[in-house]
Amino acid sequence: MEKARRQNISLVVLRIFLAATMIIHGVARINAGGVAPFGEFLTSSGFPLGFYLAWGITGFEIAGGIILAAGYFVPLVALIFAVQLIMGIVLVHAREGWFVVGLGRNGMEYSVLLVVSFLAIAFAHYETERRRRF
Repeated sequence: MEKARRQNISLVVLRIFLAATMIIHGVARINAGGVAPFGEFLTSSGFPLGFYLAWGITGFEIAGGIILAAGYFVPLVALIFAVQLIMGIVLVHAREGWFVVGLGRNGMEYSVLLVVSFLAIAFAHYETERRRRF
């Protein structure tokens, strides 16, 4: 298998895994009854209409994940997910330190990994699309 094809397959696998991660995150929040508490957290953090914002974010995790897995609007959706995760780092995880488990709890290491992965996917797909147009 040629190098470019292997790289392409690798990016597709990563994109689908990232999409599934976000879909599961949104579905789990709904199933656990966590949308309303998330909305309360957003409101207490100074965001207007926290309940509706929480539903919008949760809905985007599911719909955006499906769109990303299907390979549509990849750079845009990946960038939105990266921004969402950066906000999670700023609002929650940074104050808990780096580690998610082990030497800490609820830290930012996993979110940073996801942000970098989403940015890599966005850049790779943007470059691929740019080359196809020229």
